[in-house]
Amino acid sequence: MEEKVVEQLFIITNNPLSKKNFSSQYEVIFIEGPVEKVYTMVRDKIHLGHKLLTHPLMSSIKPNETPYRTICLSVKRVKGTDMDSVLLIENSIMTLKKFLNISPLPKYTESVLNDFQLIDYDLINHALN
Repeated sequence: MEEKVVEQLFIITNNPLSKKNFSSQYEVIFIEGPVEKVYTMVRDKIHLGHKLLTHPLMSSIKPNETPYRTICLSVKRVKGTDMDSVLLIENSIMTLKKFLNISPLPKYTESVLNDFQLIDYDLINHALN
């Protein structure tokens, strides 16, 4: 039987459900605020040597439609900066801004916000398991 090699990771999220469910297994940095603040924190961590482990635009939901984003990064730092991670997060920030300029994030009901939390959490949970 093959043993799975799992890279140590930490999570940056603005999703309360992800924070609640992942914090017992991983370090979770919780951001109070919009997805753009999550992306900014992720970019800052990448410049400190961490690598992206999940895609910032994971899912078929447009970036201006979901108020939540959960992203995994490597605990281990690389020497210098991982340029693939930099390009991914910078392109994700530009894509988010482009979509928000076209149409801002709608005001959702609590029920819809809960649905978006579950979708975001479920995507990362499946990526990790």
